[in-house]
Amino acid sequence: MENIIIALIFLAAIAYLVRLVWNNFNPKNTAGCSKGCGSCAAFDADKIMAQMENHKSI
Repeated sequence: MENIIIALIFLAAIAYLVRLVWNNFNPKNTAGCSKGCGSCAAFDADKIMAQMENHKSI
């Protein structure tokens, strides 16, 4: 009985590690980080540069 419980815990740990690796290398994750929320790619560089220029002129 104990061997079955240990085997289930071991298999759950292996499944968790496989899921971590799969999510890290999944091609659908295009955010550039492991979060996958897409917020990193959502910034507008031109808007930031314009704000920096406006701040410099003040």
